[in-house]
Amino acid sequence: MLDKRLLDILACPKCKGDLEYDADKDILICRKDKIYFEVKNNIPILLLEKSKKINEA
Repeated sequence: MLDKRLLDILACPKCKGDLEYDADKDILICRKDKIYFEVKNNIPILLLEKSKKINEA
């Protein structure tokens, strides 16, 4: 589970928009770009080359 303070400051590296945390899947979702980023060991992997399309979630 990610800290709420961290979630408040994180932004999508592509559009700089808000990210939505899905605790069940442990991913951060950018609805605007329709991509998500995995969270591993409580560390968000916010690299565009590691992002995945939202329909793969």
